Amino acid sequence: MHQLVERDESQLRELVNARSTWRAFIEAKRESLQVKGSMVWKDVAGHTYLIRKSAAGGQRSLGRKTPETEVIYESFQRRKERAATRLKAMKQRIEEQRKLNRLYRVGRTPNVVVRALAALEAADIADNFMVIGTHAIYAYETAAGVMVDSGAMATRDLDLLFDARRRMAFATTLEKSKEGSLIRVLQKAHPSFRFMPDQLQTAVNDDGFEIDIIRRKAVAPEDPHPMRMSDDENDFRAVQIDQGAKIASARKFDHLVVAASGEMTMMRTLHPLDFVRLKLQLSKRPGRDPFKAPKDRLQAEVVQQLWQGYLHLLERADSGQ
Repeated sequence: MHQLVERDESQLRELVNARSTWRAFIEAKRESLQVKGSMVWKDVAGHTYLIRKSAAGGQRSLGRKTPETEVIYESFQRRKERAATRLKAMKQRIEEQRKLNRLYRVGRTPNVVVRALAALEAADIADNFMVIGTHAIYAYETAAGVMVDSGAMATRDLDLLFDARRRMAFATTLEKSKEGSLIRVLQKAHPSFRFMPDQLQTAVNDDGFEIDIIRRKAVAPEDPHPMRMSDDENDFRAVQIDQGAKIASARKFDHLVVAASGEMTMMRTLHPLDFVRLKLQLSKRPGRDPFKAPKDRLQAEVVQQLWQGYLHLLERADSGQ
């Protein structure tokens, strides 16, 4: 059995507070997005029309000015004002919670990891990626409310599996973003990220931390490889891995993670039992680096212990059992 350190009462309390605060913040963002853009009255050929303007600049008419469209206009304005007020308040609450997270040392996830995932979320492309490898354990331990021995967690790279099945939707969203390329999105987490020489699947920052973009094996002519992540010639090329298809189709596990700085974001990764299964397979794979295989087994054992001691209870609670 591996040592799992129980968090103290104050840390557990702030973890609960952090989760509820984050959920309320996400709901406030969702409400704000529903009323993004504006509604205005516009005179055309002697008549007044209600025009809905999108944030991207598109316009559509909701009809002539009538008692019904006036109600629509007033309702929209009230909803927009309420949403803006609530979102502003929740941003303040998030900052207060960040300070409490830091004060009580709630966060263990590396700052750069949380900031990278937050940057993906801000660009609205987070759902296209899944954290695999060592950093997934931070989501599991946070969900369990314990701390895993650092020996199982030591790593200087973040592996992000890109879901190649969503390539077209991803490309459209990224093109519309302010950054326009994946490398520029991730530079929001740390401006010094740059590509390794002749390794466009890997970006490294000045602290020596690496981010790798990986994908499943190409399966059809319309599934190109190498796959450039945007139209930018200087963007990531996702590298293929043999287990990519299995990982992409595995069960997902989403949970809040907290950085040492107190910053928070959601991490999407593998279901703990799928993590265990894939790590054990990897440890037994012919040709696996003999220095990495023992760590694969160690991580599988640790996550299995987290599952048996804590996480299976959360899954049963979530399913209402």
